[in-house]
Amino acid sequence: ILNIVAIAESTPGPIAINSATFVGYRTAGVLGSAAATLGVVLPSFVLIYAISFVLRQFQELKAVQYAFQGIRAGVLALLCKALWGMYKKSPKGWAAYVVMAGAFLATAFLKINVLYVIIGCAVFGLITATMADRRAKK
Repeated sequence: ILNIVAIAESTPGPIAINSATFVGYRTAGVLGSAAATLGVVLPSFVLIYAISFVLRQFQELKAVQYAFQGIRAGVLALLCKALWGMYKKSPKGWAAYVVMAGAFLATAFLKINVLYVIIGCAVFGLITATMADRRAKK
């Protein structure tokens, strides 16, 4: 179980997918890993795909539109909660605040692709960590 959790924490995605990938790999190698992952993902994908066709038929109904407005509000609340949790756990300091403000400005106002922002933040983090290590060695 500890190995499953370690693998699950090192890769993105829900723990069920990561666990299936790990167990499939341990039992049948790469092919087993692919089959187990597909076995976990495929039922949800098929169900959501089928629901999308049904919702498309009813998207003009006011009740469906109101339901999606409520869902959007709920998603916003969950995003704010996740943001607050990440803020509380993140290191505080000038570098963190510069990255946070720069990423927000780049995505919200400058319309820079999020992938480039993530890469830029990673590079900035590597540079600041390297500089901190050099200062610590002196």
